[in-house]
Amino acid sequence: MLIETETTPNPATLKFLPGRRVMEMGTRDFADDVEAKASPLASALFDLGDVTGVFFGSDFISVTAAPGVEWQYLKADVLGILLDHFTADMPLFAPGTAAGIVVPAEDDGIVDDPADAEIVEQIKELIETRVRPAVANDGGDIIYRGFDKGKVYLQMQGACSGCPSSSATLKNGIEQLLKHYVPEVTEVRAV
Repeated sequence: MLIETETTPNPATLKFLPGRRVMEMGTRDFADDVEAKASPLASALFDLGDVTGVFFGSDFISVTAAPGVEWQYLKADVLGILLDHFTADMPLFAPGTAAGIVVPAEDDGIVDDPADAEIVEQIKELIETRVRPAVANDGGDIIYRGFDKGKVYLQMQGACSGCPSSSATLKNGIEQLLKHYVPEVTEVRAV
């Protein structure tokens, strides 16, 4: 089995492509070893001690190294764990855990106004068709969190979370795209 790697705009994160489907639907972001207990694969990666984030996409896994850790030393260990996991055809999630798909909770207090339903639908459609595929190419994901008084709230995941260029991506890329197609959008913010 060959697992390809790709760099991401986030120098701390590498994208691993096992050449097969990872998640049948949705994505899953693990920010620490406690969350990773839901997945034997994510847990094994965190057990390396030098991993601070794991993200499962449709056909890739993004792994974020701890500050100061060189990928030249960590990469072989991560590849070994991924090879063992996929060649043994092990389950992605531990028995009894949820299917692994994370639907972000509405815990940030942003509730869409029903009067904005058409605008929200346009925003979600653009994110799904134009933004998410580009962000996935960089080893991450972006989740719509709300629209309030012209402001769109988005959550970055995977390689995009904590990436030095994520604020530029939000302002220069996503914000400009949404403003162009949805004039009611005045600003994009990360949550």
